[in-house]
Order: sequence, then C-alpha cells, then structure tokens
Amino acid sequence: MTPISRRNLIATGLAAGVSGVAAARLATRYGLIPPDSGGIWGAGETLTYAAQRILTTHSLAREFPRNLISKAPFANEVAPMPPAMKEAFQRDWLLTLDGMFARPVSLSLSDLKTLPVRRQVTEVVCEEGWSYIAEWIGTPLVEVLHAAGLLPQARYLVYFSIERDWWDSIDLADALHPQTLLTYAMNDGDLPVPFGGPLRLRVPRQLGYKSVKYITRITAADSLKPFGKGLGSASPEGGYSWYAGI
Repeated sequence: MTPISRRNLIATGLAAGVSGVAAARLATRYGLIPPDSGGIWGAGETLTYAAQRILTTHSLAREFPRNLISKAPFANEVAPMPPAMKEAFQRDWLLTLDGMFARPVSLSLSDLKTLPVRRQVTEVVCEEGWSYIAEWIGTPLVEVLHAAGLLPQARYLVYFSIERDWWDSIDLADALHPQTLLTYAMNDGDLPVPFGGPLRLRVPRQLGYKSVKYITRITAADSLKPFGKGLGSASPEGGYSWYAGI
C-alpha cells in the first residue's frame, strides 16, 4: 500500500470536509436531514441518507427465485409473553391508522386480506451479520395508506409494535415504495410468531431492524420530534442509525 504523506492526508481531509459541507447544504435544501443528524456522527448520517435518497429513491431490493428460500431461517428469540400481550394474540388483531389521515381507521387481518396482495422473495439482512431469504406475502403499505387517505402534509410514518418501547419510522420514499409490505404470511403459511406474526411491516430496502414485528399502529406525521427522544425511532436511541439503507 502506498504511504500517504501528511500533506496528502490533510488535503484529503479538507476535501472530505468541503464535500461534507456541500452535501449538508444540498440535504438541507431538499429536506433530506435525518432526525438523528445531531451529535458526532450527524454529518455522516446526513450524507448517507441524502445520497441514497437522491440516487436510489425508485430502486428495488433484489428479489430471488423461490428455490433460494433459506431452509432454516433464523429468528431472534421471542421473550415469554405477559398475559395482556398473549390475550392480544388470541383475539382479532387490529391495525390502527391515525394522525394525518383523512379517514383514520382500524383494520383487522381480514380487512387487510381484501386489499391487493403482493408476494416477494427478499432477504432479511441483520446489522449483527446474519441474513436469510424468505417469501413474504401481504398487502402493499401504499394500498392501506390510500384507503385511509394519507394527507399531503405527512412526511413520515411512525409504526408501533405490541411489544413495549419497540417502534420505528420511515419516510414517504419507503412508505410508498411497492416492496414495502404489511406482511401476514411467509413461505407456505401464516407468518409465524417468531418472525413477527400475525403482522409485520417488511421494509426490504433497509436493515432488518426497520421491519418491526407485531405491528398494531401506524401514525402519519409531518415531524418526528414529538416521538420518543425525537431521533426517529427506538433504534438511534440505542446506538443504531435511523436510516439503515442497504
């Protein structure tokens, strides 16, 4: 490897700094500032989010043939359910849409299954280094948003799990993307509980932690500051990035 002189190192650092400032200005101009843009890593978070949104807004996650479905997909361990949560799993599951909708509504799984269905074979990629490929079957999120009358001033969707303190959010580029699904089936059957059943939001263009399990509520909002610590989700509150594009 060719050694880098001190002068070249300083020049490279200055160029990167100038590029970062330019990127930040462009991100501000086009409203591409992520909610976790503060702090020591804020410039990097902004550059990553803005660059991917500008370059890949309409890109698709890779879809695979069914013969590549993983034989033994991995699921994180599910903690024992408290009685109230177990009761919720045993009764009719409801998904509530509130916030900036013209027609806020609660939908059962049966309601969701009357809407258009999409099947996709995509890969779950975990930030911890493991992955698997599965077929996901469900309703495109965009169909549900249209049915509830998403208002034009909405910029984000905040979604909540039945599990306490587990929530996340996405911008409209992913919310309206055709591959983003409200998933209720996997491979050849209903979505198993360890994989998020009965209802999981599947966001295949981002790392696995954005595909939150056990979804019960979606809120449309024009700002993420009122939610949690204002960082956009529980993930950056725990040290991960809000935007986790792959």
